[in-house]
Amino acid sequence: MWQLLAAACWMLLLGPVYGYHKRGSITNPEANMNISQIISHWGYLYEEYDVVTKDGYVLGIYRIPHGRGCARRTAPKPVVYLQHGLVASASNWICNLPNNSLAFLLADSGYDVWMGNSRGNTWSRKHLKFSPKSPEFWAFSLDEMAKYDLPATINFIVEKTGQERLYYVGHSQGTTIAFIAFSTNPELAKRIKIFFALAPVVTVKYTKSPMKKLTILSRKVIKVLFGEKMFYPHTFFDHFIATKVCNRKLFRHICSKFLFTLSGFDQKNLNMSRLDVYLAQSPAGTSVQNMLHWVQAANSGLFQAFDWGNPDQNMMHFHQLTPPLYNVTKMEVPTAVWSGGQDLVSDPKDVENLLPKITKLIYYKLIPHYNHVDFYLGQDAPQEIYQDLIRLMEECLQN
Repeated sequence: MWQLLAAACWMLLLGPVYGYHKRGSITNPEANMNISQIISHWGYLYEEYDVVTKDGYVLGIYRIPHGRGCARRTAPKPVVYLQHGLVASASNWICNLPNNSLAFLLADSGYDVWMGNSRGNTWSRKHLKFSPKSPEFWAFSLDEMAKYDLPATINFIVEKTGQERLYYVGHSQGTTIAFIAFSTNPELAKRIKIFFALAPVVTVKYTKSPMKKLTILSRKVIKVLFGEKMFYPHTFFDHFIATKVCNRKLFRHICSKFLFTLSGFDQKNLNMSRLDVYLAQSPAGTSVQNMLHWVQAANSGLFQAFDWGNPDQNMMHFHQLTPPLYNVTKMEVPTAVWSGGQDLVSDPKDVENLLPKITKLIYYKLIPHYNHVDFYLGQDAPQEIYQDLIRLMEECLQN
């Protein structure tokens, strides 16, 4: 952060003198757009909905009903649902060019594409009762996303489309909440044709992400440092840096290091000319409690519900003194997995331990050069992942 701040200050002070404000400064229009505007910008039809969960959260979800230039058909199209990762949003699936963004590629391939947003991020920061300014709003983690967000969203899509079953694509935390939901909610699991897990995260025992530094801190210290509400929100400063600094070639290397601090990146596989778009859309925020859950998982090495800190609280939430373990082997959804050899978050050892627990593993591919963000930002993602993902969907349709 300090590097970016320093760069921004020097640019503002010296820019007029050296002409940095004119030289190499091109801002992509999507850097100043919201999700609906980005979809529309590329010539796709969009629909936007609010989904209300059983515990009162209002989630913003987006739909791309068909590809560019496709006439609206009365015949229903197969439905695909995309779920983002930690401190991210639905913008992950559309922030590259259309020929490189999974949501657009799926729409052009004849699918009805839906994109979700987890509670607490930029596009899902409403509640029927609580204000985002209150601690009560932020008292959630992975457990609630799996128990409430996914069922509410998937059931809404089923009702809206008339399609009883759909394809599910998750990245990182989007896979975590799916493994929880599909292993604990058999009725929900029946609605999933295939679960596509990109950079799956179940245990994080071997993670090398800088986030692991939080594990040396106590829960009290983390709350002192970050409070008890929102973690890593998108700010005005982020947007300023994205559109005034990161749109310049001079600052691209520094910007990319900042943007991918927690996950790592491969400059050769990233469209560096779109850094302003990536940074303008990220981070999207989550709760401090969700991060405490992540720290708990890193410390324990277990796939377990959130420990509320004392037996009475755990008893109230789980009807037992300690948080229950999640059992992936109970999930009976056909599952395809892609993992990265250079992934700091979803470490290859953790993935290796996960694979034998997936009872219906229909496909697995390790991509040696992939890091955590390549799965949705990598320039070669269409060749490495998306073409096989779509092929598996088409084979499923033919059976």
